[in-house]
Amino acid sequence: MRDYDIGEGLSEEDNEAHLAMFAAADPIHFEDAVKSEKWKKAMDLELATINKNGTWELTELPEGGKKIGVKWIYKTKFNENGEVDKYKARLVAKGYTQQHGVDYTEVFAPVARMETIRLVVALAAQRKWTIYQLDVKSAFLHGELNEEVFVEQPCGYVQKGHEQKVYKLKKALYGLKQAPRAWYSRIEAYFMKEGFEKCDYEHTLFIKTRKEGKVLIVSLYVDDLIFTGNDELMFTDFKRSMKDEFDMTDLGKMRYFLGLEVLQRSDGIFISQKKYALEVLQRFGMDKSNSVHNPIVPGFKLMKDEGGVKVDKTYYKQVVGSLMYLTATRPDMMFVVSLISRYMENPTELHLQAAKRVLRYLQGTTEFGIFYRKGGDDELVTYTDSDHAGDLDERKSTSGYVFLLSSGAISWSSKKQPIVSLSSTEAEFIAAASCACQAVWLKRVLGKLGQNQGKPTIIHCDSSSAIKLSKNRVMHGRSKHIDVRFHFLRELTKAGTVELVHCGTQSSWLM
Repeated sequence: MRDYDIGEGLSEEDNEAHLAMFAAADPIHFEDAVKSEKWKKAMDLELATINKNGTWELTELPEGGKKIGVKWIYKTKFNENGEVDKYKARLVAKGYTQQHGVDYTEVFAPVARMETIRLVVALAAQRKWTIYQLDVKSAFLHGELNEEVFVEQPCGYVQKGHEQKVYKLKKALYGLKQAPRAWYSRIEAYFMKEGFEKCDYEHTLFIKTRKEGKVLIVSLYVDDLIFTGNDELMFTDFKRSMKDEFDMTDLGKMRYFLGLEVLQRSDGIFISQKKYALEVLQRFGMDKSNSVHNPIVPGFKLMKDEGGVKVDKTYYKQVVGSLMYLTATRPDMMFVVSLISRYMENPTELHLQAAKRVLRYLQGTTEFGIFYRKGGDDELVTYTDSDHAGDLDERKSTSGYVFLLSSGAISWSSKKQPIVSLSSTEAEFIAAASCACQAVWLKRVLGKLGQNQGKPTIIHCDSSSAIKLSKNRVMHGRSKHIDVRFHFLRELTKAGTVELVHCGTQSSWLM
């Protein structure tokens, strides 16, 4: 998110200086970058990596062939403390010129869900394991292509006497439409070769087991890997094998992953996004604002506000998008961020003020996060709730749930229901059904990780009527119209997969 800057509220002179500062930090054009020794070294390193990897070969462009342009992208990388880690120059293909069915076919490649990352962290804390991190250098360059692709020679590195020649790609370049899929196919094949089992329910989760209960768990997010387990020898063998196969950086203990700050302590693991939160506040000019104690005034309702003063749609989307990424470690903000995200098409001053209140709340809670206690509960604990007809525009309800493992939240949601509920019982039943579906998935993933949930997962709900409805076909007159998909909850209850128990409204901290 911090790749973009708004500059709202600055004078023309200040804005020019502001933009100049960013231009100096991260060049846009090759002509600017080549003047700096640090960026020249970064480009040399990128080309050396490409050549070492056997990514391409210089050749003549076949008659009727098509070449794709390339471009240099520059980015200053920072560590978790905000200090410069390295200067990265990336040669990318102009994949937007590719044609589907001609230059590529399939493009999909899975990445780890954020809740999977949190689940692995919680599991490691519960079992008193340490989590480690690896980074694959220039990961996409390892992906092997099935298509015939030609690219032009990069600016500043055109070979003398061969100016008219092009590079034929043997492996993928960043920017190609099929590059992510090619990389995933490559790393997946590696894991299969090394004896890992891919989780059927999360295709970026790989598990390797040995005798005497020894296990190694790896979670993959493109080129970033975290791994944990209970055997140091398996760790050593895995790192050696990875380094033999790919150009790797061993980052040691997991400390900073996808913007998440991870503190592994003797009593547990704490994850937060303090650095990113401070960047968001500074970006939107709220770092000096007065903090508030809650992200939304209790009982406050937002609506479309057709007659309100319109605000910049792009600016509003940037605020909401930045806050949305913060919910990776902030379930306390999930409801209000979901609420303000409903008005991104036609935001008004009313909606912007609601968003800024969230920023003011963030100002006083930048150090908040989630703590997973070592040796904590190994059973899923679940809460669900809904607000009946809380949306004033469509009169739809909002479903909310949260799952806890090892005393910390691992999965949560706050989402407007797809249909209008005719009663609070129906709204609570739909929310519980959504929660139950997530419970099924989490139980299956945990089972693959050796954490079988033998007992029914307890779903705490504050509606006695919804609980009765989940067990029996009672209240026919009030439930006969409920969509069949939501009655899946009743089947799960009958099978002993989940069980709804009553939890008083005052006891529930979800909504």
